[in-house]
Amino acid sequence: MHGGHHHHRGAQSHHHDHDHDHHHHGHQHAGPGHNRQRDIVQWQVPHRPESKDLSPPHERDLDLVEASFVENFARASDPTSFLRLAGIPFVGVDASGNVLHLLRVETADRTDIGAVVPLLGGGGVRYDVLPARMTSRRHDLGFLYHDGKGVVRLSFAEARKLEDRTDASHFNIESTE
Repeated sequence: MHGGHHHHRGAQSHHHDHDHDHHHHGHQHAGPGHNRQRDIVQWQVPHRPESKDLSPPHERDLDLVEASFVENFARASDPTSFLRLAGIPFVGVDASGNVLHLLRVETADRTDIGAVVPLLGGGGVRYDVLPARMTSRRHDLGFLYHDGKGVVRLSFAEARKLEDRTDASHFNIESTE
């Protein structure tokens, strides 16, 4: 079909089947049925949109890496090796030059099952139990380091950004005598 009309049949004239003239409508046809050999098409990988994430590959999808860390850290038979695999320094230096020593890894699971919403006019709040589809589970992860003065809590990303000085760590012990 072409333009809602049938193509050539038998001895009928081309102009009787179509209500337009092929030689004057702006495109050329190659032979009967308007079939012609098509140009060769080159296979290409589709272009992906330019990513604005210029972070190094080991820092991409860090939220997924952190979720996997939380899921598996408590089950690790060797927490020290697990921390090494995750790139968490035992002794690290932050951007300000402070030396931090890892004391503890804290993980906590939280499940939100209710919501409190303020009432119009500010006269109180309304509490509702959330339906199952609206409950949310969150994992809290923290790395507690000592900076020589006190305990500093770092996130997964912050701990991974520390300059690792684990192998070069030493402590001076002063005599109390």
